[in-house]
Amino acid sequence: MQDPAAPDAGAHALESHDKRLFWGCFIALIATAFGFIVRALIINDWGTDFNLSETQKGELLGVGLWPFAISIIVFSLIIDRIGYRNAMIFGLVCHVASAIITIFATGYWMLYIGTFIVALGNGTVEAYINPVVATLFKREKTKWLNILHAGWPGGLVLGGIIAIALGANVTWQFKVGLIFIPTIIYAVMLWNEKFPLHERVAAGVSYRDMLAEVGVGGALICTALIMIEIGRVFGLSLWLVGVVIVALVAIYGYYTRSFGRPMFLLMLIIMMPLATTELGVDSWITDLMTPEFRDLGISAGWILVYTSFIMMMLRFFAGPIVHRLSPLGLLAASAAIAAIGLFFLSKAAGITILIAATLYGVGKTFFWPTTLGFVAEQFPRGGALTLNAVAGVGMLAVGIVGSPFLGYFQDTAVNTNLVAYDEANNTNLHDTYVTAEKSGAFGRYEAIDGDAVAAAPESVQMAVADVQSAAKKDALRTVAIFPIFMLLCYLGLIAYFRAKGGYKPVQLTE
Repeated sequence: MQDPAAPDAGAHALESHDKRLFWGCFIALIATAFGFIVRALIINDWGTDFNLSETQKGELLGVGLWPFAISIIVFSLIIDRIGYRNAMIFGLVCHVASAIITIFATGYWMLYIGTFIVALGNGTVEAYINPVVATLFKREKTKWLNILHAGWPGGLVLGGIIAIALGANVTWQFKVGLIFIPTIIYAVMLWNEKFPLHERVAAGVSYRDMLAEVGVGGALICTALIMIEIGRVFGLSLWLVGVVIVALVAIYGYYTRSFGRPMFLLMLIIMMPLATTELGVDSWITDLMTPEFRDLGISAGWILVYTSFIMMMLRFFAGPIVHRLSPLGLLAASAAIAAIGLFFLSKAAGITILIAATLYGVGKTFFWPTTLGFVAEQFPRGGALTLNAVAGVGMLAVGIVGSPFLGYFQDTAVNTNLVAYDEANNTNLHDTYVTAEKSGAFGRYEAIDGDAVAAAPESVQMAVADVQSAAKKDALRTVAIFPIFMLLCYLGLIAYFRAKGGYKPVQLTE
């Protein structure tokens, strides 16, 4: 296979320094994927060891995502002043610290804190690698951001294979430590590298003009999502959270005197269901498909590895596809395929799961990097802020709402379905085993007591497992609504650009 960093007709020729910088950023993204895949694969181990409900598991998966937005947005505001290297060092410290805290965790909150810190590190990594690559490849941003983000599924594949190969006899603590492998590599590769000056700065676009691209509308979306979750975690009153949101947005609006670019605000809104479709499902898919794969005698983790392998390979060859379809055409096609894949994945059984998973894997492949490429091409005056704000909002949405919602949906579906099972079979499973009082992002609820079910007769365990399996597949079918909404938005944007004479990237002049 041709080296994706090698020059081709019309492509940017990489200097030796640029090669090291690009591949260092690539490995840093692999490190973020290692942390993600390992947590997705060991979430059931955590549930067993610490007696976690499905919603608590969803909250742990969610906190692996939403703090990402805090660091990526905050660093995007200051990264051109503090420098990319300092951002890299902060991300490195987070990766190391989070692994240590998680390995020695004794309960839910230590797991929560360790996962929170790794998410901060992951956001910091994307805060510098996205603008670095967009600056290195000013004329082919979508293509090279897709190649860069092949590092994410590449890390999922590599980390997933290693973690699965270690087997159930290796402790989950050892698997968490796998993140040290890519972390040490990218630290060595990037430590002494000189990072480029962002194209916004080189073009003389002011800091205020950068903020104006996001505007009050974008600031409201970002600030509200961040403060709502901070308020939930720390038990802050709604009125205090509201006051802080209004105050911060008012200050931002007074300084920028801009509502923000309407198309950019639309991309922020689209990013919410997009991130849930990709990362929310990826967080849960191992757990969701465990019942089906158990019947096949295969680890459910392989479905995430398989779909990630599809993503990795296709992203390396995104250039010709983007050239033929345009970024919006590619996003529309991806949304349609992802919706079909999720629907059939919720219905599939046996070997047909492979076909449904293939559709889902192809569909989700280009969502994230092509959206970044579109934003980088249409809003270059926004610099690192517009480029990273869409990623931040996506992570916020899936972390705060997406992943916990998938867990909460399962808990409530199991609750409802067990009542129906009792009525149909003259049993009393619901009142006997749905006794765990929990509270989470969606309020107080009752969940299955895992310890009680484990001690129950085998017939009861099988009945509860069947109800849980049905609830998990229903969750996948529910998520299929999100890419359908995205498809409608992309078709509207395609029509808008056609009315203007076709899609054209915006170029800044130094």
